[in-house]
Amino acid sequence: MALAVVLVGATVAAVIDLRTRRIPNRLSGAIATLGLLLAGLQMTGTGLAAATGGLLVGLLLMLPGHLLGRTGAGDVKLLAALGTLLGPAGTAAAFVYTLIAGGLLVVLVAARRGRLATTVSRTATLVRTGGANVAEIDRPSADNRFAYAPAIALGACLAAIGG
Repeated sequence: MALAVVLVGATVAAVIDLRTRRIPNRLSGAIATLGLLLAGLQMTGTGLAAATGGLLVGLLLMLPGHLLGRTGAGDVKLLAALGTLLGPAGTAAAFVYTLIAGGLLVVLVAARRGRLATTVSRTATLVRTGGANVAEIDRPSADNRFAYAPAIALGACLAAIGG
């Protein structure tokens, strides 16, 4: 049951985010509520305590990126909601898979926008200088934003199937 909710919920969030660059609070709220309800009814392998722990782990892992302006609040809420179905360890695994998928997504988006060489160069400078070019990367005209829910969806689905 948990796998089905993760697959459907994460996929719906990814599609909506790709179309609107937003993840509706109602969707994240519904996923979290369903995850907690299923856990409380013992319909998943995750008990209520573990479901709550998964929510907190998702929140704590994604919140720093949001506070630094690197990810949206909807992304934070989505991983936290999916955490109710994955439990703490599954949510941590989903986060790692999400980081990897997000890195691949960055490369694909940059290539599609014809900016792969610029992205690689700026990333190398960022690493080499300890962030001296952050202002250049972050300026609004840089057009560096993209939908991150597909990366979260892939990470959560991989974690749910035990990938």
